[in-house]
Amino acid sequence: MLHPKTNLRHLARSAAPLALALGMIAAPAYAQTAPADAPQDKPAAEEGDSIVVTGSLLRRTDTETPSPVTVLTSDSLAKAGITTMSDAIRSISADSAGSIGTGFQTGFSAGGSAVSLRGLGVSSTLVLVDGLRSTNFPINDDGHNAYVDLNSLPFSLVDRVEVLKDGASSTYGADAIGGVVNIILKKQFNGIAGTVEGGASEQGDAGHIRADLTAGFGDYEKTGFNFYINGEYQRDDRVSNHDRGFPYNTQDLTPIGGIDNNTADSGLTVNTPTAYVVRTTQGDLNNPLSGGTAVTNDPGQTYATYTALGIANCARPTYAVTTGAARGVGCPYDLTDLYRQIQPLQERYSVNGRLSVRLSDNIEGYLTGSFSRSYVSITSAFPSAIRQTQPFGGSPLVATSNPGVVLPYFVCSAGTNCATATDRRLNPNNPYATNAAATPAIAAANAARIYYLFGDIPGGSERTNDVYRFSGGLNGSFANDSWRWRVEGVYARDNLEITQHGLINIAALRTAINTGSYNFVNPSQNTQAVRSALAPDKTTPSYSEMYSADASITGELAQLAGGPLQLAVGGQVRHETLENNNQNAALDTYGLTTSSAFGSHTVYAAFAELDAPLLKSLDLNLSGRYDHYSEGYGRFSPKVGIKFTPIREFAIRGTYSQGFRAPTFAEAGPRSQYAGFVTITPPGAFCAQHGGTNNAGSCSNGGNPYNFQYSVGRGFAGNPNLEPEKSRSFTAGAIFQPAKWFSATVDYYNVKKTNLVANGPLAGAAINAYYSVAGNSYPSAAAASAAGCAAVAAVGAGYSCNLIDGVDPLFPNALPRVLIVNAPFVNVNSDTTEGLDFSATLSTKFGGGVKFTSRVEATYVLRYDRDTAAGIQRFAGSFGPYDLSSGNGTPRIRGNWQNTLDFGNYTISATTYYVGRIKEVSTDQGNLSTSCAANLYKVPASAPGYEKFCYVNSFINVDLNQTFRVNDQFTFFLNVKNLLDARAPVAPAAYASAPNFLTTWHYAGLIGRQFRAGATFKF
Repeated sequence: MLHPKTNLRHLARSAAPLALALGMIAAPAYAQTAPADAPQDKPAAEEGDSIVVTGSLLRRTDTETPSPVTVLTSDSLAKAGITTMSDAIRSISADSAGSIGTGFQTGFSAGGSAVSLRGLGVSSTLVLVDGLRSTNFPINDDGHNAYVDLNSLPFSLVDRVEVLKDGASSTYGADAIGGVVNIILKKQFNGIAGTVEGGASEQGDAGHIRADLTAGFGDYEKTGFNFYINGEYQRDDRVSNHDRGFPYNTQDLTPIGGIDNNTADSGLTVNTPTAYVVRTTQGDLNNPLSGGTAVTNDPGQTYATYTALGIANCARPTYAVTTGAARGVGCPYDLTDLYRQIQPLQERYSVNGRLSVRLSDNIEGYLTGSFSRSYVSITSAFPSAIRQTQPFGGSPLVATSNPGVVLPYFVCSAGTNCATATDRRLNPNNPYATNAAATPAIAAANAARIYYLFGDIPGGSERTNDVYRFSGGLNGSFANDSWRWRVEGVYARDNLEITQHGLINIAALRTAINTGSYNFVNPSQNTQAVRSALAPDKTTPSYSEMYSADASITGELAQLAGGPLQLAVGGQVRHETLENNNQNAALDTYGLTTSSAFGSHTVYAAFAELDAPLLKSLDLNLSGRYDHYSEGYGRFSPKVGIKFTPIREFAIRGTYSQGFRAPTFAEAGPRSQYAGFVTITPPGAFCAQHGGTNNAGSCSNGGNPYNFQYSVGRGFAGNPNLEPEKSRSFTAGAIFQPAKWFSATVDYYNVKKTNLVANGPLAGAAINAYYSVAGNSYPSAAAASAAGCAAVAAVGAGYSCNLIDGVDPLFPNALPRVLIVNAPFVNVNSDTTEGLDFSATLSTKFGGGVKFTSRVEATYVLRYDRDTAAGIQRFAGSFGPYDLSSGNGTPRIRGNWQNTLDFGNYTISATTYYVGRIKEVSTDQGNLSTSCAANLYKVPASAPGYEKFCYVNSFINVDLNQTFRVNDQFTFFLNVKNLLDARAPVAPAAYASAPNFLTTWHYAGLIGRQFRAGATFKF
């Protein structure tokens, strides 16, 4: 019998013929809808047709507008082998810093996917469906950025995707600062079409299944009626870090000259699935969280001997620690290899329908409805540790970290007063509990401080995102079709349910420890009932909702030298609601976020556009929009565009615009909050008041635990007084078409965003302000803390004390510790980014009906700077901004190049993706230097080969797609993703949750070579 892994590899090698056979027997899907290839600058429209291009309200025959627009057609997507809307849109070279892929699994919105044009953040890119807004994902990225989840958008119905790489608030209102993505779906369909596809990676995992089916009837051109219904399904299986091996499965890079950041294979004070204990005291025998600060050393020794519970169960050779303060024998682990995964399990399906009706010769109407479900199962979280801080907003008395949780001497069935209970028994988890007749005093002196990871309780989450969307509209014309009108409405609701696994309940932990019900010595002996009681699943529903009504009228005012003077005017009313519920509202669970966001508002807008072809060679476009928000603010957004075509083969174009991003509900909602903790050591003056020594401002704690390092919380609360972020942007470019078979564009862009919404930029100053009163004399601790809190409030509006620690019993009149400081969202700083976009298309025919097409698109970031009070933070070509979304940085160069040979019934296409090298520095992390000495990966500058960790190497990936056309009804295809099996470059400065790799830019190099095959049919 073959090993399961061998079976999987056989499946991978046979995936192509298997899928082809299935495609011949079952129903494939629509002309192979798929991938995003190197885009083109012209939408799929017949020459002479009049269409509306994203960013404009007016119909035109010349699709090359003053603004740069990249178009992904269903055909070009198919040739690239892309099968999701997320991959299609994020393949655009203008997608930069802050882009979120589903492979990024540990952020606030893990499981979602979003695009970040120009690197300005997901909340500065507007995503539309057929020119209309949709509702946002209910959880905000980074705790405050709103976006549309790309995983919820249909793919098999896509006609084309237009990506406007220019500010467009003058047409669409808020959030269109970096650009606009407009997903245009098929308007009519008659017949039956489908696709089936399957595959796997060369290593036998990453299983992939996709299918869609569309059925429609009604010849719209003849009868004025069409209705279709569509369904699609896709599943992508997990990939673990273990199965990809070094360096993606460890934080120990010593084999290539790096640092060993894996602490779980050499230390006894690290939480691992083997419990380590050391003898200490217990202040309250009923409370396992009352462990003492001191440990009991061996007689005559200055160090403590730690005991590893169940060391006989260690699956790897043990190690011995013979130096330092904590010595003993341990069991080594590489937790990344054991628990992390590169790709989560993803499953999506949707149902979509559209009815199109011609009501009269000059009035048309439509109705659409869709439901999509995106399910993501994430198991990449480490198991919960037994030593943790309290939840944000919780009492410090429930923290298990300082000085730490202990296992008591006695346990009993009730879990209370065990030292004197009639059914008391020695704690089988405490190796220091040896005398069944011990007194409470002996029990108090022989507790076991414990370090442990609940390895038998899997961690992770499941996210089910259901999106309902309905739209409808009427449009028509009058005055001999010289004037057109349109009225449309859309309703969308996003229901998100998150279930968290493996997080420890605070009360249950106390019960499990005091009753001895949880087996720390041999966790495999624990029953599922015990595990479920200790870490019950936590399910939290949230939702967002949006409905809007739009109306516009367009027409010709006069004839100018270059053509008709066109005018468009319109208005919109839009209502949005968000309820992102607190997953830890009861504050009863360790390690579970307390972030939440709530809000609703109504937006009223009026807009207009004027297009004036002053000459055959000169076109002037003016547009503007005013938006008023029910919160009480409004913004006017103007834009001007010019296109000059001195000869048919050459044109220059340019735009100037102003835009804005409205504060999200997470940023401005008075009930919204999210928390973050930082570790600090109290300053010297405070330390001296509590029995320590003030050493030039630093603290020698004097043995008082009140002076020890501890975690202070920063609670960021929504600020209703926020102003919108504002932007100004301009573009300048040229269009070349020296021959029918070749065209090219080059565009320069420059965007400045001011009034950036920041979360508590003075939080650190507020903490320092609290401790600035240390050293003064006060009649009581309450008076001292009142003075400290007054100093916090003086830092600025919105800064205040949230929670003060209990009084130090040794120094009851001294200043207590501050545990949580409230901090607001405020407007501060500005970003400026500029760069160049390139695109070119070559199409030529050879003899025998052979056609060759080559398309290339690239973006070069000249600069991305943030102007702060501390100086200029420079991000281009680096990991900055590191605090934005996945922290994968701003590569200077991104590009893609697709080459296709079409032989009529056989087509072969290769799409190459390129990401330039990235410097492992980030100036938003406290150091404005971009030299290698500021590397985020802290290899000592004196280490050999230090410079080799300064950059993440460039990455090139090639996808190959072949299509075989049997007849007009049937086609089958074979796709090899990552044809050359390129490996993701090592990125040691990446987040620890994605060790040594960048999920945003190098994902294909993590999964490796994949084979996919399938078939399409249409009748």
